[in-house]
Amino acid sequence: MAVDVEMAFALPNRVKEQRMRKLAEPTEQEIDEGPQAVSFQIANGNARQRCVLQTTLPTKVQAQKYLLTHWPIIERMARDALATGALEDGEIKLVMI
Repeated sequence: MAVDVEMAFALPNRVKEQRMRKLAEPTEQEIDEGPQAVSFQIANGNARQRCVLQTTLPTKVQAQKYLLTHWPIIERMARDALATGALEDGEIKLVMI
């Protein structure tokens, strides 16, 4: 009984090459607005604490992606600020440097 060598050693379907998406260039409006801020909340017991991260990034999409990418660090900084009572107008304000 002959075994088809090509079938026995068949490679799985090739996966399409995945390329990273390039971020869109900021629009004129976004350039006029300047650096973007993103808001988020952290749990504070049974309540929620509003937090704002001021970035140096020109678009909301880039600022949101920065927040999600660096979430563990940003969350820790927000919780530290909450623990020390560092609130401005009832919000925790973090600034990207």
